[in-house]
Amino acid sequence: MSATIQADIPPRDAAPRGVSRLWRRELTHYPSVRPRIAMLSIVVLTTILFYYQYYVISGVSDQVLSSTGISFLFFVNINVVSALASALTSLAAGISDRYGRANIVTVGVLLCALVCLLGFPNAHSGWSVGILYTLLGAIEGTVLVATPALIRDFSPQVGRASAMGFWTVGPVAGSLITSLVVSNTADHLGAWPDQYVIAGFAGLGVFVIALLFLRELSPGLRDQVMVSERDRALVEARARGIDVEAALEKPFRQMLHVDIVGSAIAISLFLFIYYVAVGFFPIFFQTIFGFSTSQANALGNWMWGAEAIALIGVGWLSDRLRVRKPFMLVGAVGAIISTLLLISHTTRPATGYYTFVAILVPLALSLGLAFAPWMAGFTETIERRNPALTATGLSLWGLIIRTVVTLSTFLLPYVVTTVTPLVQDGPTVQAAANGQDPTLNSAQNAVVKAVAADPTIVTKVQTLAAKYKTQLATAAKLTPATQAALTAHPDAVATQAAAVSEISGKKVADVTRVITINNRYGSELTTVQAIDDKTQIALLTQPNDAAARAKAAGEVAAALHVSPAQAQDRLTALLKVPISDLLFMSNNADPVEKAGDALTALAKVPSADLDYLDRYGTQLQIPKVQAVLTYLQDKGPRVQRAAHDSPHQWQAYFWIAVGGEVVFIPLIFLMAGAWSPGSARRSEDEHEARVEAELARLTAEPDGP
Repeated sequence: MSATIQADIPPRDAAPRGVSRLWRRELTHYPSVRPRIAMLSIVVLTTILFYYQYYVISGVSDQVLSSTGISFLFFVNINVVSALASALTSLAAGISDRYGRANIVTVGVLLCALVCLLGFPNAHSGWSVGILYTLLGAIEGTVLVATPALIRDFSPQVGRASAMGFWTVGPVAGSLITSLVVSNTADHLGAWPDQYVIAGFAGLGVFVIALLFLRELSPGLRDQVMVSERDRALVEARARGIDVEAALEKPFRQMLHVDIVGSAIAISLFLFIYYVAVGFFPIFFQTIFGFSTSQANALGNWMWGAEAIALIGVGWLSDRLRVRKPFMLVGAVGAIISTLLLISHTTRPATGYYTFVAILVPLALSLGLAFAPWMAGFTETIERRNPALTATGLSLWGLIIRTVVTLSTFLLPYVVTTVTPLVQDGPTVQAAANGQDPTLNSAQNAVVKAVAADPTIVTKVQTLAAKYKTQLATAAKLTPATQAALTAHPDAVATQAAAVSEISGKKVADVTRVITINNRYGSELTTVQAIDDKTQIALLTQPNDAAARAKAAGEVAAALHVSPAQAQDRLTALLKVPISDLLFMSNNADPVEKAGDALTALAKVPSADLDYLDRYGTQLQIPKVQAVLTYLQDKGPRVQRAAHDSPHQWQAYFWIAVGGEVVFIPLIFLMAGAWSPGSARRSEDEHEARVEAELARLTAEPDGP
């Protein structure tokens, strides 16, 4: 029968030649297996590329925040606006039902490559990053409706889950590539825009492939249902007389049904945890568990690698068993359990890297277990309504899922309010508290670290400094060498003379002479101090003046509480002292004596207090140290509160994801498809019988006149 059918189908239209092949992409015959696999591979490749380029920003989010100075709220709003742009353009992508898909994909690949290569390397502010990322979102929304539509066009229902499994590898593989590239290059490349340069060159390569080789089905072929390969001849026969315009009339009205809209809402809520993982897991693991950029992205290698394997394997198994819904149900239950495990470990800061691997891998497998069969089942649900409006149905899904992404992203900073202080101030606060501030030397860092651990150090230093203000002023006049000598030999005369010299400002020789004269004429110097200055001048210039002598004797007797005779004896001894010595002592004795008293007072300060002040007090006077401690005092409490509150806030956000996973389960029942392989095979057999009957009718010879 097949030979007869092929003979009756009109001959193949002439294929476009030359340059026109670059935009005339429609195939007038349904391709055989190998060309279809080639087309599907190109579509999957472009999908991977788009998601990779779109997810780069999450892999370098901490660097974007630190380099541009934007807050986490601003960064989240960038994601919100981009997701909103993606939602709006995904709705508009329904036009591909009327105007085709391949050119949309090819042009989109080129535009995204140019944004990555020429835009992001020149983005130096939060606003410029936001504009470029919004542009990426707008392009992504259009193309990522056209690509699953192409997958559906080139895959019969019996192989649809496998094909959709490969397509859904796109977002997962995009996440995986982002994680792999960032985790392996973040420590070696320069600034974060370098990651976009890599993504841009990758985009140019994929653009060349799509430009030269990507094709699509003509409207008459793609507007029908293909259950199996056996439908190929029937599809081509029907395509000769199908009314495309009638099939495309009032497209959104035909798609706005509870089975389509409800299913799209279901998967959008189910994938809530996926959106969080893609957009914010790197920040989550860095701020809560202290993982580096490379470590946080390396966790994505495990998660996305596991999900990619699940998508392909589950898609193949779903096609073999001819069912979708059981896989969705098992995947939903697994996702709920895995998300609950993640919630339970969020408040355990000591949780290790491989513990999270053991949680994220089952979560990824569960997401893959549900998503690939869902994509196949959703396109089949659309086909149940109108196969000519596949892209329209997918555009509704694109609008809904990106709206949910927009809302979930918008909600994050209002649930998790702690990210900005942890990202912007956390690393600096932690470095200072750990004694690793790059602006300080080792001694200064040691003091900052000690004060961060024990803030009472500052209070004690201030108390001791006030108590020993005078003694510390004395110590400040001593050189380190003299201080060391006093510590080692406190009674050495030469050391004391040097110390007194530094305190008084007098020369060491003068200090020594003061000490020598004082030791030799101690009593006489006491006598002269009892006489006022005028009397001293009169007595020393006219020693034989009776009146001056009598006045001086009276002053000595009164001041020193001695008899007049003793006072005269003291005056006689005083007059024997060389006037040069007395004049020298008059000019130098007082500052030297005061310096000596100050040195004595300094010696009485407990050595433990001096050691404490020496260890901390000196460093605390340095402006750089004061600036770091002021920063710690200002930002530290906020960072500390954020570190305490952040795990609980993330838990609240993850509970929303659990709610979405639970809601997904009852909405599975809205979709097309059987629950058991037996029921699915009976439906397939019935379809085969209808195909044979239709083929027989189409190929029957018309009755003669």
